[in-house]
Amino acid sequence: MIEWLDIVGYSVGGAMLVMMAIGIALSAFIPALDRWDRRYFITFFSMLLLSVAVFYIDVIIYRFPDVPAVEKVVVFFEFLTVSALMPMPTVLLLHRCGESIKSSALFRAMAALWCAFFSLLIVAQFTDAFYYIATDNQFFRGSWFALLPLPMVVMMILNIEGVIRRRKQLSKRYFIAILVYLLPMTTALFIYLFNYIAIFIIFGMVLCALMMFSLILSDNVEQHMRQQRELTNQRTSVMVLQMRPHFIYNTMMGIYYLCDQDPGKAKQVTLDFTTYLRKNFTAIASEDTIPFRDELEHTRAYLAVEQAQFEDSLFVSFDTPHTMFRVPPLTLQPIVENAVKHGMKSSSDPIHISVVTRQTDTASEIIVEDDGPGFVPADDNEPHIALNNIRQRLALMCAGKLMITTREGGGTLVKVTIPASSW
Repeated sequence: MIEWLDIVGYSVGGAMLVMMAIGIALSAFIPALDRWDRRYFITFFSMLLLSVAVFYIDVIIYRFPDVPAVEKVVVFFEFLTVSALMPMPTVLLLHRCGESIKSSALFRAMAALWCAFFSLLIVAQFTDAFYYIATDNQFFRGSWFALLPLPMVVMMILNIEGVIRRRKQLSKRYFIAILVYLLPMTTALFIYLFNYIAIFIIFGMVLCALMMFSLILSDNVEQHMRQQRELTNQRTSVMVLQMRPHFIYNTMMGIYYLCDQDPGKAKQVTLDFTTYLRKNFTAIASEDTIPFRDELEHTRAYLAVEQAQFEDSLFVSFDTPHTMFRVPPLTLQPIVENAVKHGMKSSSDPIHISVVTRQTDTASEIIVEDDGPGFVPADDNEPHIALNNIRQRLALMCAGKLMITTREGGGTLVKVTIPASSW
């Protein structure tokens, strides 16, 4: 006959399973989470779900007194799945602080403690000193039981110490969220050294995990909305910067004169100019990154129009074997346009521009070089505003970077780096 304690156990276990399933679903589908946070919380809640599932199996097996061997296996996995959750806050903390996991002394300490715990757990399978399962399927603590969860307690204390030390590197909500998870769990584990309260540890872990997730999610939602506002402002700036009546007027007048002088060339310039305008309007309306090959086509169309007017003064070369990545719209074209405008305005000498792409192990790179007068950082004019606009959109939309340096031998070198994780 099922007793009221069994009913409580089934109810609590079922509720925890549902909560973890909801946590996984929210992590997978809420757009405010970035890619790393999404993978982290899906993994985190999946591990919690596994831990809860093992606990739920234990609740069921506990009612059958003739299967102590099965109970011993279940208890082993209860300890193992709970311990596997201990380094998870460490990973989150180090990521948010921009520290490498491989070189972190904190993570190495966590790994050493987990290995110590795992070794004790293996030893516990061959002795009754830590715990044992009686013939009637009852769990009993041994005289050395407190040594078994002790490494987990130390791991949690190290996590708390790590969070406090790095509090200035965390946002206020992240700091509170991680502590909300760590402090109650550390207290529960410390009590567990002397009292058997496994159900409260697992239930508390689930509640604290959901509270941590909700605080971090609210922080990410706020940041996501702030980025969306910034992107809206950036798109407005892009529209303003792309409305160049003087360029359009000169192009139309050039086509007008070419109609008599070279009708075939006039048709080609009209086609290139149409492509340029179409790509411009598409880019202005875009709210996401676009394939680089589209941005390259836009740039080629723009340069074809400019070269029709300055065929003896503007020379361009392309070396772009790598195009399988994405960029914010209006990334390459304004950089090239800036080189053309700045070079043509400042000198009567011909200007040479090269566009190169390459792929590294961690990123895609776009390199634009010109032999013009060079970049003057102190200037506060339209070309510099355009480059700052590109830099901000790269950071917001794909964690990319833009670097401007003086080219060896004179001129300017602009390098755009797009991390592989954003392809």
